[in-house]
Amino acid sequence: MNIAIVGAGATGIATAYALAQSGHAITVYDRHGSAAEGASFAPTGWLAPALLQPWSAPGLRAPSSQLRLGGGLRGADLSWLWRWRQAGRRIRRAPERIDPALAAIERLSQYSRQLRDNDPIAIDQDLQAHNGALVLLRSEATLARLAPALTVLADAGVGVQRIDAAQARQLEPGLAADFALAGALNLPEAATANNRLWVQLQRFAAQQLGVQFVFDAQVSRLQLAPARVLLKGESSARAHDAIVVCAGIDSAALLRPLGLALPLVGLGGYTVNAPVREPIHAPRCAVIDWDSQITLVRQGLRVRAGGGAELGTSGTPHVATLQRLYRALNQWFPGGMQPSQGVQSWRGIRAMSADGAPLLGASGLPGIWLNVGHGNHGAAMAHGCGQLLADLIDGRAPAIDTSGLLLR
Repeated sequence: MNIAIVGAGATGIATAYALAQSGHAITVYDRHGSAAEGASFAPTGWLAPALLQPWSAPGLRAPSSQLRLGGGLRGADLSWLWRWRQAGRRIRRAPERIDPALAAIERLSQYSRQLRDNDPIAIDQDLQAHNGALVLLRSEATLARLAPALTVLADAGVGVQRIDAAQARQLEPGLAADFALAGALNLPEAATANNRLWVQLQRFAAQQLGVQFVFDAQVSRLQLAPARVLLKGESSARAHDAIVVCAGIDSAALLRPLGLALPLVGLGGYTVNAPVREPIHAPRCAVIDWDSQITLVRQGLRVRAGGGAELGTSGTPHVATLQRLYRALNQWFPGGMQPSQGVQSWRGIRAMSADGAPLLGASGLPGIWLNVGHGNHGAAMAHGCGQLLADLIDGRAPAIDTSGLLLR
């Protein structure tokens, strides 16, 4: 088939690659000048396990990490917030039970990891990848809040080791001596990588399979029967046999005129980057402080700190959130980074559902397919989502249980 993909982020490129491997003619449209210029530009690059990264799903965060409400809140934002909190209460009431949404998130994450491990890009290219992570526990209460996620991970066979503070400091000797630490979760199978670099390399691989890219192309409208894409500035629409919408939070505005209201909101988040000064004092792997919901990851000769969650519109960066990230770079690993030199900051908007799981599959509209709502999991889920969409479009049985994943 002749298939259009709207969006050239991590999931859009992975979907294009999977469909091209199945023999389809693919055209990717994106309003930016290159791939991975939106929410895929500078996230932390956390790949697995999906549930043990901040704001992965409701019911897991610490009380101190409150969602920040910005201006311009809509009724849909408040409805999402109510459903997010309700889902969190349900999960916390029975932490020993496997929550279907949490299980679906991790199942898709592990499937994506299997595909990535066999991806020639991962084998042949330097993706600034690192294995292993520590989730720092300031108290037993922190561990209790993670119980629902740990139940799912244990069922999925993901290795998680509870270690004491001394063992944690052996693994991360550069961690500040005054960092309050009751223990940690050691994740030897965890993985991070430079997400933007991976997406760009997969874009080039897709081009070798014949995928066409149309950048600086604002899709102003989608049309049905037959499926068509109308670009801003063009008078006639471009015809395709099918359209896969992978445009993040912009997907909602594209589909609303067709009568489809996506239950998604845009959740803002930040990262800041600083060059490594003394490698022996810098973090060796990914480090997460669950109470502050801040993540530090190594990416080559730099360290990236990520955190923050903002609901609503905000024209300017939130200074307090950025300051928290700068302090993490300065204080968690003293002497490890050079935060005063070459520091870069970034703000991205993630499309997120109320239970944390993406919206995948047939939209209910003829010729329109969805691959949206990945929240913090774009990098972690991209390969699995792309392959799953290709299987569904081709009528093949997916390789994993899709319960809780297809459009509900």
